[in-house]
Amino acid sequence: MKPVIALVGRPNVGKSTLFNRLTKSRDAIVADFAGLTRDRHYGDGKLGAQEFIVIDTGGFEPTAETGIVKEMAKQTRQAVAEADAVIFVVDVRGGLSAQDHDIANYLRTAGKRVLLAANKAEGMQESPLLGEFYELGLGEPHPVSAAHGQGIRSLVEAALEGLLPEEEPEDEALADGSEARPIRLAVAGRPNVGKSTLINTWLGEERLVAFDMPGTTRDAISVPFERNGQRYQLIDTAGLRRKGRVFEAIEKFSVVKTLQAIADANVVVLLIDAKEGVSDQDAHIAGYVLDAGRAVVIAINKWDAIDSYQRQMLERSIESRLAFLKFAPVLHISALKRQGLGPLWQAIADAWASATKKMSTPVLTRLLHEAVEFQAPKRAGAFRPKLRYAHQGGQNPPIVVIHGTGTDHVTDAYKRYLEGRFRAHFKLSGTPLRIELRGGRNPFNEKDS
Repeated sequence: MKPVIALVGRPNVGKSTLFNRLTKSRDAIVADFAGLTRDRHYGDGKLGAQEFIVIDTGGFEPTAETGIVKEMAKQTRQAVAEADAVIFVVDVRGGLSAQDHDIANYLRTAGKRVLLAANKAEGMQESPLLGEFYELGLGEPHPVSAAHGQGIRSLVEAALEGLLPEEEPEDEALADGSEARPIRLAVAGRPNVGKSTLINTWLGEERLVAFDMPGTTRDAISVPFERNGQRYQLIDTAGLRRKGRVFEAIEKFSVVKTLQAIADANVVVLLIDAKEGVSDQDAHIAGYVLDAGRAVVIAINKWDAIDSYQRQMLERSIESRLAFLKFAPVLHISALKRQGLGPLWQAIADAWASATKKMSTPVLTRLLHEAVEFQAPKRAGAFRPKLRYAHQGGQNPPIVVIHGTGTDHVTDAYKRYLEGRFRAHFKLSGTPLRIELRGGRNPFNEKDS
């Protein structure tokens, strides 16, 4: 699973600037969930091929006892608890403060690896002002400038040291060529939508042999089980815990666990509460599923608890708020009453089959030519993009790579048109399909210098 880095510090030291630098965006909020303060944000960072999750927190006052400051401190403590490493951001130009000492005292007791980032240190790598931060007892400060990008790479490399996940064999088969690996299945959704009830229903109904699989931090748990000869591995997002021989599912919402489970899954069941409708939280989670390229099935839980008018309004809400997941099947279930679970399993199987479908180059190229013949891409000036051939570039999600000339001028609308043609022919359901356009240089366009 992706390592997690939390950014901690007093107000106005540059945590948000560093967050945006690490996530390579000016507004890189992946999840701004209801129930959390505005000052706790989650984003995706990348260093080379290594991906990680970054948590931005509000100004931290560990000794606060009342008001919004106390709530912000509570959110920061939660971020520290979720993190593998903590970057404590201080302000070189502002100097050391009593609040920095309070934060350092808390971090020393948190049991986490802590790196001290001395921000706003552009041109001050050798400045004696850095010396006073040794007083915090957190080791050597890393001089950085979040605004200018100086020293960021070495800081992140130090934070990720020893946290790199082990490489896994390909999804389709084990490294030794033996039986295919199980489908990794995650159930995601906001608190109290029935994730725990659905998981417990599966565990009981299918007569499963389940066990804790340790080995990851933050007590992430995977539960292997089998249904109709197909092996699955349930990746927990609902706080599954073992008590004796009985599994208890505790609704404990952790954003980090949800993001990690989605990233680690092959198929995601997005569970929505029929009585509550589609919330901003649901849309944020759905957006992350799409960005991760995961196959997805939307399950509307507690469908039996709403009337026909509510059902009609809910369906309209799904069409509008989750329009970007229109490829995902929508199932109506009741986890408590065990209704609709058979079709849900079939939709999960179909989504996985679509995500891993093999598409031959001749068929893809023929479909491309037929699509262009039916509707050619728009002209770009005096020239029209020419799309010559297509081949498959990956699975889960399936990627179709199209080669031609002038591909930079192919519009997004035309890419969606091509996607629809490919989807219809291969009957893809429940999986995103990505179109990549690659062009070749025309040597006759290059003039001698």
